[in-house]
Amino acid sequence: MLHDLYEVLTTYWAHFLFLLPKLAVALVLLVIAVFVAGRLSRLLGGRLQARSHDPLLAEFLTRLSKWAFIGLGLLLAMQVIGAAGVVTGVLGAAGLTAFVVGFALKDIAENFLAGVVLAFNRPFRIHDTIQIRDNQALMGRVEALNLRTTLIKTFDGKHIYLPNALVLREPLINYTRDGHIRQDFLVAIDIEQDKGPGRVQQLVLDFVRQYRDVENEEPHTPYLILEKTEGNVATLHVYFWTYSEDYRRGTQRLKSELMQGIRELLAEQGYPHPATVQ
Repeated sequence: MLHDLYEVLTTYWAHFLFLLPKLAVALVLLVIAVFVAGRLSRLLGGRLQARSHDPLLAEFLTRLSKWAFIGLGLLLAMQVIGAAGVVTGVLGAAGLTAFVVGFALKDIAENFLAGVVLAFNRPFRIHDTIQIRDNQALMGRVEALNLRTTLIKTFDGKHIYLPNALVLREPLINYTRDGHIRQDFLVAIDIEQDKGPGRVQQLVLDFVRQYRDVENEEPHTPYLILEKTEGNVATLHVYFWTYSEDYRRGTQRLKSELMQGIRELLAEQGYPHPATVQ
């Protein structure tokens, strides 16, 4: 038994010594492939960034090209050491069906393919504010699109790595793609002294129109409607448009400033207990 074990180990050692030069060459080729992949991907990324109007797509293609070059180097190294059968199997599995074969790789392949679709379909750009599945917890600015995940940063500073398949499959709201966004709030006011809501409507509308960062050109002009009346209290629904490049400024700070400003204006005009509500 010991003799047989010795013979087996001797045979393996002989094979190892025979393959050692090939392993060294394969390792050198792999190192060169990684180095060349990094240089070529940076060169390609620089040209794409200079010529493309979509930095998100350029960055995604740069990363994809880098891993493709490394993959080619790995296949070449395997060919050098004589793993022709393995190389043939890998090449044969490069089709679309190979991505969904096997439970362990299904999610990775699905997210990769979804990332490719998102890169070319471009439902968002870098720094766009998006929301997934009408969920406030999945809302933030797009930071990056990777091969497997989409990175967003929430307004409270959290980084969320969303699987690309989830982003592609679920409804996606893009708040900043158009460049404009409409916001609204309610103003409840006692109109007994006016005998009607006409004067307070004009006061509020003039204030909103003249406020900074509020758009006042067609078709993005502010307006309001009389939502309801209950006794002497009239509820006005105010609508206004603003630029959505900075979504947080357009939807939170500006809206808050308008609401506070209208409250102070109505108090100065002698309206009793003006209440501005969302």
